[in-house]
Amino acid sequence: MTTATAHTDSAAPLLELSGVHTHIAAYHILHGVDLTVPRGEVTMLLGRNGAGKTTTLRTVMGLWRASQGTVKFAGQDITRLATPQIAGFGIAYVPETMGIFGDLTVRENMVLAARSARTAAQIDAERLAWIFRLFPAVEKFWNHPAGKLSGGQKQMLAVARAIVEPRELLIVDEPSKGLAPAIINNMIDAFDQLKKRGVTILLVEQNINFAKRLGDNVAVMDNGVVVHAGRMQALAQDEALQRSLLGLAL
Repeated sequence: MTTATAHTDSAAPLLELSGVHTHIAAYHILHGVDLTVPRGEVTMLLGRNGAGKTTTLRTVMGLWRASQGTVKFAGQDITRLATPQIAGFGIAYVPETMGIFGDLTVRENMVLAARSARTAAQIDAERLAWIFRLFPAVEKFWNHPAGKLSGGQKQMLAVARAIVEPRELLIVDEPSKGLAPAIINNMIDAFDQLKKRGVTILLVEQNINFAKRLGDNVAVMDNGVVVHAGRMQALAQDEALQRSLLGLAL
């Protein structure tokens, strides 16, 4: 009986948006978004610029409030909750701007993100060692001002900060933007390792090759709605569908 219940729970999506509308001032940005993010997998959110991808992420996090529809996390309605409450469920968000504190050191940025630690010594040592293996630059520049890091190093720090404590869901907006191919490979490896640890990942991405290599599932947005959802591999193999949805081929 217990096993059956656990199986049902694990089969349910971790994150589910149903009929979500979002208005920002006078602008109606999301027009009824339906999005399902299965547990333990990587879901890519694709679409042209202005399709509503970032607004979708910000609405999930409560940074912008849905005017209609529901957002559920692990079966619980989080639509009306404040951002700190949503984060408290084990959801980490890395915005496109990365949101790091440039005047603080890498170490200070990490301590700020680790809510259970007041000093670097109080951060879980095993977890920190794992993060250092994922992102060697975080260890290398531990005592350097974060503002002096390169774009790729800042992105690594932003993701490292998001996972300094265990998370159930990691949401990242355009992680590969402006990164060199070697850093992109490093980022793909890091997300793959996170997935193997049971973290569910939702990524907004413009780099189609990145999406194809990493994604299990894909949702494509256009004009504030999801116009296609399915397995990433199926979209990667269908050039006609790619052109009709994205105006390009993978």
